[in-house]
Amino acid sequence: MNSGLMVLHGNHSEALRDILVSWMAAHPLSPLENEVILVQSNGINQWLKLALAHDVSEGGCGIAAALDIKLPARFFWQVYRAVLGKDQVPDSSPFDRPLLTWRLIRLLPELLPEPVFAPLARFLKDDGDMRKLHQLAQRLADLFDQYQVYRADWLEDWGNGLDVLRTSRKGSEPLPENLLWQPQLWRALLADVPESERGTSRAALHQRFLQHAQTIPEDERPAGLPARLIVFGISSLPQQSLEVLAVLGRWTHIFMCVHNPCEHDWSDIIADKDLLRAERARQRRKPGMPQVIAEGDLHQHAHPLLAAWGKQGRDYIGLLNEYDNHESYASTLAPVIPRIDLFTSNGEDTLLHQLQEDILQLRPLAETQEKWPEIDTLKDESLRFSITHSAQREVEVLHDRLLAALAADPTLKARDIIVMVPDINGYAPHIQAVFGLMERSDPRYIPFTVADQGPRQNNPLLGALESLLTLPQSRFAVSDLLDLLDVPSVRQRFGIGEEQLPLLHRWISAANVRWGLHAEQRQSLELPLSPEQNSWFFGLQRMLLGYAVGSGDAWQGIEPLDEIGGLEAALIGPLSHLLNCLDETWRQLSEPAPPQVWGERLQALLSGYFAEDDGDDGFILVRLHTELETWLQACESVNLQAELPLSVVREHWLAQFDQSGLTQPFFGGAVTFATLMPMRAIPFRHVYLLGMNDGDYPRNRVPMDFDLMGRDYRPGDRSRREDDRYLFLEALLSARERLHISWVGRSIHDNTERPPSVLVAQLRDHLAAGWKAQNDGDLIHALTAEHRLQPFNRDYFSKGSELFSYAHEWRAGMDADISADAPQPLPPVGQEGALTLRQLADFLSDPVRSFFRQRLNIYFELEDAGSEDQEPFDINALENWRLQDELIRAQKWALEAGESRQDILRQQLERIERRGELAPGEFAAVLSEDLAEPMETLFASYQSVLDEWPQTLANEALSAETAGVIVSDWLGDLRANASGDRARVVLESIGIIKDRNYRLDRLLPYWVAHLAGHLGGQPMHSIIISKNGTAELPPLEIADAQALWEQLIETWQQGQLRPLPLAVKTAFVWLKKDGTAQSLPDSDAGLAARDAYENHDPANMKFGERDSNPYLARAWPDFATLWSGGEFAELADKLLAPLKNHLSRSSKKGAKE
Repeated sequence: MNSGLMVLHGNHSEALRDILVSWMAAHPLSPLENEVILVQSNGINQWLKLALAHDVSEGGCGIAAALDIKLPARFFWQVYRAVLGKDQVPDSSPFDRPLLTWRLIRLLPELLPEPVFAPLARFLKDDGDMRKLHQLAQRLADLFDQYQVYRADWLEDWGNGLDVLRTSRKGSEPLPENLLWQPQLWRALLADVPESERGTSRAALHQRFLQHAQTIPEDERPAGLPARLIVFGISSLPQQSLEVLAVLGRWTHIFMCVHNPCEHDWSDIIADKDLLRAERARQRRKPGMPQVIAEGDLHQHAHPLLAAWGKQGRDYIGLLNEYDNHESYASTLAPVIPRIDLFTSNGEDTLLHQLQEDILQLRPLAETQEKWPEIDTLKDESLRFSITHSAQREVEVLHDRLLAALAADPTLKARDIIVMVPDINGYAPHIQAVFGLMERSDPRYIPFTVADQGPRQNNPLLGALESLLTLPQSRFAVSDLLDLLDVPSVRQRFGIGEEQLPLLHRWISAANVRWGLHAEQRQSLELPLSPEQNSWFFGLQRMLLGYAVGSGDAWQGIEPLDEIGGLEAALIGPLSHLLNCLDETWRQLSEPAPPQVWGERLQALLSGYFAEDDGDDGFILVRLHTELETWLQACESVNLQAELPLSVVREHWLAQFDQSGLTQPFFGGAVTFATLMPMRAIPFRHVYLLGMNDGDYPRNRVPMDFDLMGRDYRPGDRSRREDDRYLFLEALLSARERLHISWVGRSIHDNTERPPSVLVAQLRDHLAAGWKAQNDGDLIHALTAEHRLQPFNRDYFSKGSELFSYAHEWRAGMDADISADAPQPLPPVGQEGALTLRQLADFLSDPVRSFFRQRLNIYFELEDAGSEDQEPFDINALENWRLQDELIRAQKWALEAGESRQDILRQQLERIERRGELAPGEFAAVLSEDLAEPMETLFASYQSVLDEWPQTLANEALSAETAGVIVSDWLGDLRANASGDRARVVLESIGIIKDRNYRLDRLLPYWVAHLAGHLGGQPMHSIIISKNGTAELPPLEIADAQALWEQLIETWQQGQLRPLPLAVKTAFVWLKKDGTAQSLPDSDAGLAARDAYENHDPANMKFGERDSNPYLARAWPDFATLWSGGEFAELADKLLAPLKNHLSRSSKKGAKE
């Protein structure tokens, strides 16, 4: 096999791939040699492997084995070692970016006093935690790393004491005075490196390599160099790398496959063309193109998109032309590769193919306008745009479009589709929420894989490690520790089973743990008030004391948690162990230390918190140990012994897991979601680009103001924005059948228009100028779909609409005829156990909520996870009711036992405070006073009623069967007066009177018990004493009570089959306005009820019943649906009017403020 550099150009990557595979099959290496392939992305890596593994009959080699696939930078270093000798070139250079970073961290503080470094000294002022120093060292290490590759001549001059910049046009200029610190810093770095290693920077090694290579005969290939090298799918290499390849071609056969979007010479259609030194161009000039084109006339001879987006590719091809002598190898390749320029037509049948063909043929806009016929947008779906309101809607729209495409073309497979976004980490949750929602059995399931996510973003163990490494700044909130225990490796290390987590969570909640490890840890956060209460150690002490004494008395101010007991109590041991470990880790990590001490600490942290296994966690742990050891070796090699804060060590260690590598799965028979990355011009039948928003793409990277490369452009220089422009061009050219581009083009808040990426705007402008739609239609409008804010918008389900959706879950409510689509009642179910008065009261108070909870076991209330992490500085209405009810029961017991009510009240408040249910300090005193404030008035009223009903009666058993429904419960709080009359006297902690009117909705539970009290055939009074007044329900006629009870049971049965259209507060407003079944919605009663149900006035803090009740909002989204059918009025009259009328007929002497 002949040595030398062979370059194949082509506009289709698959054609280049097929030729490469054919060449490898025709010219196999010896059995023990590996095929060395350079790629720049994991996608190209796996794509090539799949092609090689195809059967020979399908154009493959039958197997993909003996492949050594490398990234360019590491391979070129190996070439230096092979040519110069391993004794001359170390495994890694002291001028590599990681080592430079730590060397700079040591050197910069020593250099800052020198006047030349004043700009850096100003930046590093007030840097107590070394964060600025670390960031600056990283930036400078990256900058000098780039200089070694792209500006080796500068470093050579600086090393020789010349403070100048050589320019791209062979001149030189002195450095500005405020940047003279750069050559001075480079010389300081050189002086700091041992003399034997000073020549091992890439810049210096490269020059030595070029010189030494000329002394080695072409027939003596140095050991370690491959016989053949394949370079595939790389769209940009610096000139230094191309020089290495050119020299390597003296001994190695190099086969380069270059994706070239244009078959003509297009090197002079972009600015700075004079910087390309190639005397010959691989491609010929397009016929009719002038030899010299004025910059103002470029648009007349060039494709505008290629000129706007192709600078990076133009530079790469131009630089490559300097080393490409294709005449010397064309005849050698001819038997297998008849053409070395593999340009093939894209076709002319669709708009996408016409656009790609224009780029291939270098057509200016004028030729485009003359050549192509009008576009039938109804038939041609090759190029489309979508405008949405959010990234979530982008992915939802994508899912529908993919389902439509797969249904329309049976030959299209999920593996033929790629979806690319600017940042996959930002879109991954939306992808999982949409595509991951479907079960495999669902016809809408589409297999998918998310590539390019670094382990740090999606590995739970690394997430747990990051939490541990932030302990000095952590609040130690309840949610933080529970998140830690969600990681299997952590649970396994501490012996906690997944099934034990709910019990542990319940104990933690009952112990009133909120945040903070202990008082000392809280004080470290410099908070003004840092008591032990509500901390983890506070809760642990309560649990341990509860295990020891049960519900006994407090000990040393600690209130026992009496829930702890039995065999389950063993769980306290692992929890205690975990908290003690966290305490020790917090103390260690809070102190700066030299690298060696950090190594010991972090090794202990890994072994102390994570159990080793053979799965993914085991692999991550091995990598963590390896990266830690590599860092320690780097610090040792640069003699870094300074104390480092945790923030610097943490960020470096975890940053090693930010990026994915060449081993991450890419192709797997599924739709691939990936980041838009350079060198990813893999062809797919369908290409989808999401997130093409203005400002998000091209991606912004603010250049460092001290980056001197930006002052003087050279061909091959890397630019993030130019990378993204060329990548967008590659994505457009890689689509074989369809290209779909989406962006968030409307504000989710006010629907205002938002512009797309400037690249999308340029594409749309070019299409509008170059093509026309049939019938003089607006082409861009026809190609663009503006999607609605919500996926359940009626437009997606209306006949004749261009919008569509496969989300049939939203279809149910789309029909205008509400009654036609009303859900059917559920079938009856047998009663499980007897019904209680509490369940009946819950039903009457809120029939819709009762249906969802009792029948469907659905709870719409969302627990506020954040409330577990905060001290109870304020008590919500439910907690206030619970605590006051506890105080009422304790005082009631005191009265019955002959104890001092005031003493019991004080003791109970102290106990509540010791349990951690009140905020610490003076806050507790204020909250205690609020809780106790209504007690005097309440118990004065209670005592007055007891005087009228002095005799205590035993609790009565209730057992009644009505219409097959059994109700079984106890009636308590019964008393009798001197006349022998019976009454139920109840203390209520919430107010039952407002604006001198009864809160009838709050009396409903007592109305149920009042009816039940008459079922034994004896009349009963019900007296409800609250903190703002007393209500009395006089006895009913026994027959009336029985009839009302039967109505209640019958309605309960109906309410278990379907949600009943009854909103209690709204219904009482309706009844107060004398609403009847004949009242119209626009009557006074109807308007008042509508306002009570739908009113939404946040500015005045006025909200309707629907807004505060998610069950009503789900079943009856507006008053019109609640009202329709007339059942609302019927139910209000049947269930609620009797209570209202009964109270109206009775005396209101107890209704007082």
